Amino acid sequence: MPSTLSRNPSMDLPVPLSVGLMQPLGWLVLGWKDMCRAPALSLAHGLCLTLFGLLILWIGHDRFWLMAGALSGFLVMGPVVATSLYAISRALERGEPVGWRLVRHTWSHWQQGHSKLGNDYWCLVQFGVLLSISATGWVLVSASLITLMSPVRIATPLDFMQHVVLADGSLFHLWLALGSLLAAPIFASSVVSMPLLLDRKVSLPQAVLTSWLVILQNPIPMAVWAGLILMFTLLGLASLLLGLVFVMPMLGHASWHAYRDLVDASDFAPREAAHGVPGR
Repeated sequence: MPSTLSRNPSMDLPVPLSVGLMQPLGWLVLGWKDMCRAPALSLAHGLCLTLFGLLILWIGHDRFWLMAGALSGFLVMGPVVATSLYAISRALERGEPVGWRLVRHTWSHWQQGHSKLGNDYWCLVQFGVLLSISATGWVLVSASLITLMSPVRIATPLDFMQHVVLADGSLFHLWLALGSLLAAPIFASSVVSMPLLLDRKVSLPQAVLTSWLVILQNPIPMAVWAGLILMFTLLGLASLLLGLVFVMPMLGHASWHAYRDLVDASDFAPREAAHGVPGR
């Protein structure tokens, strides 16, 4: 059972909760169950993500120096793309009907009725823009690094494996180090931010700070969670992206359950009243 820290009213933040070391495995199980309860919607999300990834592969098939960064930058956007998966898991949790109208509502009207909140009205959009900027920055850094430092032109995945991954030298280690340097703060900022922004009337700074507090309170379980996300994502990529059809929706649904176990936001008003969105 998660335990709470005492609330600090001056911070005006949701309360981060403590979880057990193996709790992330439970989130995966719950995510898989949600995917099985709403298979058409869930797999449609996975299929769209996979097709977009295949589009990146097609565009960059002879420019692997660009494709490596583009694919990893695409994955940075995962928390935003999974927004409607969070909404599906929330509806299943509430016992509400789930259908395409819920997905459409999530993307087009989630903020309806909250325009008086000022900048908070666009908090999900703002966070998506920040992640997009981060992803674009990594694509440029990755492409520049491989282009400038590789002794030969990197045009194919085989070139990348032979001249970057398996080559003697520090290029691959530097590439991984820079990727990790970018990924760590992004993960810390987004691990619960998007579900929290979808679920409760909090501002973008509140959501990001809460996400960092969750990491600080649960460093080892969060490291396990990050490792599981990376492992399943790599498995999806290794299957020529086809595995992402199942992996991405499972991770999206699991991220909702991670948020529910990691954050007590009961003191903050919900963005969407229960039973407010019909499923069809």
